[in-house]
Parts: sequence; structure tokens; C-alpha cells
Amino acid sequence: MSFSSGSDTVVHYSERLWPPVTWWVVTVLLSAMTSLMVYPVWELGAFIVPVVVLVLAALWLRSLSAPIVVSDAGFRAGPAHIERRFIAEATPFDERGSFAARGVHLDARAFLMTRPWVKTVVRVALDDPADPTPYWLVSTKHPHELAAALNRG
Repeated sequence: MSFSSGSDTVVHYSERLWPPVTWWVVTVLLSAMTSLMVYPVWELGAFIVPVVVLVLAALWLRSLSAPIVVSDAGFRAGPAHIERRFIAEATPFDERGSFAARGVHLDARAFLMTRPWVKTVVRVALDDPADPTPYWLVSTKHPHELAAALNRG
């Protein structure tokens, strides 16, 4: 999958890791429950406080979403960005391999952009002598497609 991002850079892969629907439902329910806590003290607040809590919680959930973009110029995973020339190899993992990569096989120097609701990761080995980070471990719903896009070119 390749498409232009509006500039001279071609995007080869793009994904956004949104929190699952269940997290949004729980947020709505917990926000609604605040009205029960506020009602005995402030009746009008029983309508205002849940709305404020819901807005703040929704903003927080949105901040947890992470963009993943592979372009000709580089690789962006959440807030981090690296140029393509520093990427040595990308390795996709299934759920079992991802569990081990996030646990017993994890190097403490690695950069992590993981999300608890995404079960698979890609390990992106780096080739930058000036960077002590050996690799990035990035959550993705499509590990084979992301690895293929990173290994291309």
C-alpha cells in the first residue's frame, strides 16, 4: 500500500492504534457514575461533572492512540521518528513471540512504543553507531505488512 502524503514523500504503510471500543464504553460508564457521587452534594453538578469527566477521559484515550507511518523518508512510531537509512531490519512477531519480545527477550536499551491492547509487535533493528538504542519494539495490528514496508528499499 503506497500513497502520497501531500509532499514529495510517499507513504508505504500507515496505521493508527486506537484504544478498543470496550475502553470507550467503560469510560462512558465511569463518567456516568460520577453523577451518582455528585448528586447528593450538587444537583446541577450531577449533569455537569459527568460531561467534564467524559471529555477529559476521551482526550486521555485519544492521547493513547499512536500513529505508525512508514515513508520514503523515515519511520514514525508514536512520537518517535527515525530516518530510513538507520533501519537495518524489521522482524514481525506473532502473539507468542511478541509476548517474549516484550518480556524475557527485551533489551533494556530498546525503544518501546507498545500498547496493551495490541498483541503483536515488530522489532526494528537499528544501524546507527551514534545511537545506543539497539532496536525499536513497536505494537502493530499488522506485523507482517509493517515489517515488509520497513524492509523494502
